[in-house]
Formats: sequence, C-alpha cells, structure tokens
Amino acid sequence: MSARRACLGLFGLFALSLTACQAPTGAPGAAGSVAALQGDDAHIPPFARYPYQPFSRAAAVQIALREWRAFGQPVVVPHQDLPFDNERAEGLWQRVGEYWWLGLPLGTPEQGLTGMHTQSGQMFPASEDGNYAWSAAFIDYVMRMAGADHRFPYSPTHSDYINAARQGGGGYAIAAERPEVYAPQIGDLICLSRGRKTPLKFDDLPTGRFPGHCDIVVASRPGTLDVIGGNVDNSVSMKHIPVTTDGKLANPDGNIVDPDYAWFVVIQVNYDVNGVLPAPTS
Repeated sequence: MSARRACLGLFGLFALSLTACQAPTGAPGAAGSVAALQGDDAHIPPFARYPYQPFSRAAAVQIALREWRAFGQPVVVPHQDLPFDNERAEGLWQRVGEYWWLGLPLGTPEQGLTGMHTQSGQMFPASEDGNYAWSAAFIDYVMRMAGADHRFPYSPTHSDYINAARQGGGGYAIAAERPEVYAPQIGDLICLSRGRKTPLKFDDLPTGRFPGHCDIVVASRPGTLDVIGGNVDNSVSMKHIPVTTDGKLANPDGNIVDPDYAWFVVIQVNYDVNGVLPAPTS
C-alpha cells in the first residue's frame, strides 16, 4: 500500500491522527498534502490537489479546449449573439456547477451555484443570469485542474486575480503585463473591464473590485489570437482576437488593435512546463 493511500485510510479511521500522515517524500506537492486535505482545497481531486504533474501550459490549453468542445465548439462573432443558451442546457448547467464547485476555495458562498441555480438550488430566471456570471469560475477551474495548486488566487471575480497579478508577491505564478509591451503567449490570460463608461487602463491597477472578463489564449497565428472564455454568450466560447504583427494586443502608443474589446492587461502565467500541444484549428 502506498504512503498516500495509507494516509487517506487513516483519514477515514482516525481523523485525529491525520496530522501524522504525509504524502510520499518525493511526490509532487508533498509539502502541503496534509494542509490540502484539511484546508480550503479538500474538495479538489488528488491529481490536481497535490498535483500529480507539474503546472503545465499544455494542460491548461487542453483543458480549456476540452471544455469548449463539450459546449459544442461555439465561436463568437462580435455584435452577434449565439442562437442557444448553453448554460441552461441539460448536461451543461451541471458542468457550470462543477466550475463553481471545483474552481473556488472550499466554503466560498458561490460554490453552490450552477448555470441556472442559486446556492440553495432554486432556479433563477434567464433574465437574471448576469447576476451569476461564471467566467471567473471557468478560469479558476482551468488553472486548478492544470496543477496551479496554491499559486493562483482563485476567486469568483476576475478583478481579484488581476489585482494580485499587478501587485505581485503572494507566491502566485502570475504577473500583469502591458498590452503594448508584452505579446500574450499560449496559456496566458487577456483581460478587459466591463460595465464602465471609461474602460480601465493598465495604469489604473491595482484597484478595487470591478466587473471584468478574461480569456485564455489557446492558439496564435500571424495577426490573430484564438482565446477561450467561460460565460461568453452563456457558453464556453472561442473568439478570434486581432493583434499586431509582433503579436501584441496594442500598438506602441497604447491603442488597442481590437475594435470590439478593450483589452487592458495581459496576465502572464508562469507555468512549470512551458511546452504546449498543437491546438486544433477551428
């Protein structure tokens, strides 16, 4: 019997003795295994909690692509709504519930949400879905399942990890970069603010909580990024984002290339393993 399995067996029989259990000395993430079982990620599968593999750029991209395929591979075109409501479809509202449950720390109030239910299990009308936006939970889920462990500030609000990336420190594997300086790489996040008359600029960071949205970059080709985000037209959807010839979201003067989305910060993700598998073309 492995040391980890022995530890989990003791957990079931002798709860008071749990602090004596440890993951195998050489196992990934062994240092925090007991804390993980008792702390705010006790609900996370062992493969992501320890994690079994290093935090991988390829894993994050492939997880995002997997979820996009599960939602039917929709591609969003600016100023056109998708002709379906995926977040309330059978099999998919439950999937949104898994983003909430697995993406957030244990005990976060929003954990009980789904694509169409409140924390108490009551169905909310589609007209109120903006009050239950799950795009940040989707990013949390992708980072968590890819092996970020405690190196990502999981939150129901994008602004919390955007501000953390700008401030630096905290042991997080993220850093905020200017869109006219840094070209997003596959596996990085690109972010915008929402619901403001004057969109936020990079120099406004860090700031308080604000409504925002971030997508993960899954492919790059000359002049275009393919990005995937959650709760995009009530789905996990892809967008094609224009960039400069050298792959940046903005020109040297700071003007954003994209006429439809006011991207204002790139979150560089410091993965343990930087290689990526080729993303399928859409």
